[in-house]
Amino acid sequence: MKRSIDAHSKPLTIKVNSADNVAIVVNSGGLPAGTVFDDGLILREHVPQGHKLALVDLAQGAPITRYGEVIGYTVRPIPRGGWIEESLVRLPEAPPLDSLPLATRVPAPLPPLEGYTFEGYRNPDGTVGTKNMLAIVQTVQCVAGVVDYAVKRIKAELLPKYPNVDGVVALNHIYGCGVAINAAAAVVPIRTLHNLALNPNFGNEVFVVSLGCEKLPPDRLLNEGGIPIKVAENDVICLQDDNFSGFESMIAAIMTRAETHLARLNRRRRESCPASDLIVGLQCGGSDAFSGVTANPAVGFAADLLVRAGATVMFSEVSEVRDAIHLLTPRAVNEDIGRALLREMAWYDDYLAQGETNRAANTTPGNKKGGLANIVEKSLGSIAKSGTSAIVGVLAPGEKVTQKGLIFAATPASDFVCGTQQLASGMTLQVFTTGRGTPYGLEAAPVIKVATRRDLAARWHDLMEVDAGTIATGEAGIEEVGWEIFHLILEVASGHKKTWADRWGLFNSLAVFNPAPVT
Repeated sequence: MKRSIDAHSKPLTIKVNSADNVAIVVNSGGLPAGTVFDDGLILREHVPQGHKLALVDLAQGAPITRYGEVIGYTVRPIPRGGWIEESLVRLPEAPPLDSLPLATRVPAPLPPLEGYTFEGYRNPDGTVGTKNMLAIVQTVQCVAGVVDYAVKRIKAELLPKYPNVDGVVALNHIYGCGVAINAAAAVVPIRTLHNLALNPNFGNEVFVVSLGCEKLPPDRLLNEGGIPIKVAENDVICLQDDNFSGFESMIAAIMTRAETHLARLNRRRRESCPASDLIVGLQCGGSDAFSGVTANPAVGFAADLLVRAGATVMFSEVSEVRDAIHLLTPRAVNEDIGRALLREMAWYDDYLAQGETNRAANTTPGNKKGGLANIVEKSLGSIAKSGTSAIVGVLAPGEKVTQKGLIFAATPASDFVCGTQQLASGMTLQVFTTGRGTPYGLEAAPVIKVATRRDLAARWHDLMEVDAGTIATGEAGIEEVGWEIFHLILEVASGHKKTWADRWGLFNSLAVFNPAPVT
């Protein structure tokens, strides 16, 4: 029996591109079988929210098109109005890397956006932080328990005396020993740890705790790459030093040195800085079918505004770019940048192949429940975060950013690994989109959460900063939400507003990317 939904629950779908032969269901809870649309289309079965319905009859092996791109091929015939459940979609091959266009459609520079500022902490090296944090760098995981204990004591006993310091963070990791320290891929975790110490939110105050017998000694960590870190002799505390007699003496030494750094950090004050001093990371996690039509395009619009203001914007997640790389290489500012994009794709293809897997393993059960059939569909929505600007730089994992504009910073797609790697590249604030929801946060940098759906924004009202679901319902446009995100970035970067993660103290542990062998 045919039936329609009443006016209060009018069926809503989103078709992204005129060439698409599918649309996604907007309505909360999905739509039941028998739902009749204004154009006469009738649903053959229940279609959950965010999932795709066929707009035309699709034969077996027919291409399924969303975002104007083929996201897969039908496993069996699907009638018009049928649910395109993810098991019915065969994954296409990834774009080949040896024949892609490079710098063939370089976007013209957008008009400059002038006059926007934020209140930040200017550092001696010229960078600007959005937080004023003391970080304790570690050479090896063995010292993590000692440093964590010291940090608790520092926060309880010392930090109240230095109200202008935002916090103390231990840069914990599981690297430093039991590893093939001279393996070619070891450069990734070592330069990551080196560059984490240089993050602008740490005020150029570098303080190291080592064990003494690790494979990654302080000298190597501090001198990795092209930016040697100079520290005073007493800024490196070695727990195996003969001068220490017991655990308490180690803690006392760490706290004494920490107080010296806290005193210097406490003298710093926020000052008006141009928006061009921002280094913003973009990431998505718990993505769904709305990510590519609401939150990510709105963040992409904000990214364009930041680029127009002269800021640095980094997007990442190699496996969530790989299947859309053919749409990015034409945007490279020149062929060298295009080839650098291909280099990072090829490196990661090889890395996954060594683990006897491929990019298809990226898509999670939650992604699929949210309507994403496969990694191709996920990638096409993911790259919307990059906006429309020319890509002017490419960073290998853990490399430090040194230029303004839109940058691809290669990282794994894992939320906490990507966040750690972006921090190492210099990120001082992150914008994070989610459709399924996540309490993810970083202690070292504020994380602004953007919900893809109204349902999520309402249920997680004290975890999400921005509701981009209004784009799906027609209550707001991409530009309107993009401007909201841009202004919120300036407010959060200035310390005028706290993110929910910062208010609740929800912080994920750092997860340094280590593709090198563990011995």
